[in-house]
Amino acid sequence: MTGTAADLLPPDPPLGTALGVVAGSGRPGPSRIVAPVGTAYVDVGTLAAAHSGPYPGLLGAPSLDDLLAAGRTAWREVWEWLGAWSADPERLAPYVLPHAGVVPVLPFTVADYVDFFACEQHAENASAIMRPGAGLSENWRHLPVGYHGRAGTVQVSGSPVVRPRGQRGPGDFGPTRALDFEAELGFVLGGASNGPVPVEEALDHVFGVVLLNDWSARDIQAWESRPLGPHLGKSFATSVSAWITPLDELAGAWVDPPERDPQPLPYLLGKADRGLDLTLEVRLDGERISTPSAADLYWTAAQLVAHLTSGGAPIRPGDLLGSGTISGPRRDQRGCLLEYTWGGRDEFALSDGTTRHYLNDGDEVSIVASAPRADGSRFSLGEVHGTVMP
Repeated sequence: MTGTAADLLPPDPPLGTALGVVAGSGRPGPSRIVAPVGTAYVDVGTLAAAHSGPYPGLLGAPSLDDLLAAGRTAWREVWEWLGAWSADPERLAPYVLPHAGVVPVLPFTVADYVDFFACEQHAENASAIMRPGAGLSENWRHLPVGYHGRAGTVQVSGSPVVRPRGQRGPGDFGPTRALDFEAELGFVLGGASNGPVPVEEALDHVFGVVLLNDWSARDIQAWESRPLGPHLGKSFATSVSAWITPLDELAGAWVDPPERDPQPLPYLLGKADRGLDLTLEVRLDGERISTPSAADLYWTAAQLVAHLTSGGAPIRPGDLLGSGTISGPRRDQRGCLLEYTWGGRDEFALSDGTTRHYLNDGDEVSIVASAPRADGSRFSLGEVHGTVMP
């Protein structure tokens, strides 16, 4: 190791305790599980082996897959142990990895990917844009609506996003003219279940939270989505942050869910039905354009898990659930350009004088978020970003 205590200077605001995986030519051996502490990467596997930490075998693995399979008890022990070490950066200095040549990689194998439609404001706006006058579908306030995405197209933050080709209408095939981002939360699942998971036990299967960008080709999506829903318009790339924030780190962010009418069925109700007060920020080419809040998501993480498994589908370690686009009532709270430009109707300008309806080649989209602690301070979750390639 070549790190020093100076590498552990905290960013502003500080990152919360999180886990990820790095690899690269600058560091010998296979990829390693690390924790971002300050501006450094701490090799938690080596740290655990040297100081009799919990589950050194799991933490010394080349990915988080085995830790995800270990379940809630193991996760809590690791989080408490890592939190205690993070409070004393000087002791961590010998376990800091050099930054040169080291890059974050996708930290777990995505088993299944399901993207939900959990934000009422987004659902209402999207319905008004894509089906004027129709309103929300009758089922939307009765159950968490979602679609099954392609796990193989989930990629780590920083990976390029190639503009997809597809059918844009009758007899019309070519690159999308309406490439969009979607600012979302992603819930990374672990443990295992062989049948329905009660809502009260659902959070025991949520290892942590990532920021997620479900890139979307709106013209392809609009043409293909009836009668079955999204397919190629959303299956080309989904970006997630390199760092997973453990659910226990978000203890100060829980909030009551919004009022619901009608009342959800009993299998979707319980004390675990709580929202997360996370504030997101969307930047286009470095310029902030939107600040959605996750606090008002109509359907919560526990409900997504309970509903997903209610028909008997098992949970597998590495399952990823997207919240769907997070939006608010104001334009500067809308989490995608579909809403921000009202289906491409309304142009907007950046400070450099360029204008947009949807994303241009070369555009970089980054999404960051912060969460409150119980003491009133705030910390950052890991960023997710990507650049559009032709």
